[in-house]
Amino acid sequence: MKIGVLAIQGDFAEHILILKRLGVETAEVRLPYHLDGLDGLIIPGGESTTIGKLSVDFGLLEPLREFGKTHTIWGTCAGAIFLSKDARRSQPLLGIMDITVERNAFGRQVDSFEADLVIPELVEGSPYHAIFIRAPIIESVQGDARVMSTLPDGRIVAARQGKLLATSFHPELTQDTRFHQYFLSLAK
Repeated sequence: MKIGVLAIQGDFAEHILILKRLGVETAEVRLPYHLDGLDGLIIPGGESTTIGKLSVDFGLLEPLREFGKTHTIWGTCAGAIFLSKDARRSQPLLGIMDITVERNAFGRQVDSFEADLVIPELVEGSPYHAIFIRAPIIESVQGDARVMSTLPDGRIVAARQGKLLATSFHPELTQDTRFHQYFLSLAK
């Protein structure tokens, strides 16, 4: 199995380290041909507007959309915004996941926080300790998309639509590899 990580902006190196710890071959994706031979792709956290603009500049927008039709893609934080069909503002989006997101829903950097989440798909029982940094919220899911996890107040922080995953939080900043393992199970 070979997993790509979009490496044009954001915390791609942290995802690559976790994938390597799990024994997975990785590739940094910066140009369309870097998608060749991949089994899945992670779009990391960072700044969604910058990720979108650079994807346009590097000719990646359409190739990423095509890749998402047949492959697993996981967007974390800014990556979740980039996957969405609606970010409530004008910016380049892949628009392939039936979710609506609100950017920076919890406030500024100083409002970052951590929370334990119940995620039934992560079968190993214990709550998943999630790190939220200037995180978006998934306001709603439509079509075939479904909620995977919420905060105790009901706000959606993880969703899935077929082979597409979106998380508001940063699994790459924890030592818990369960979400990466779940992603890999979808990419097989």
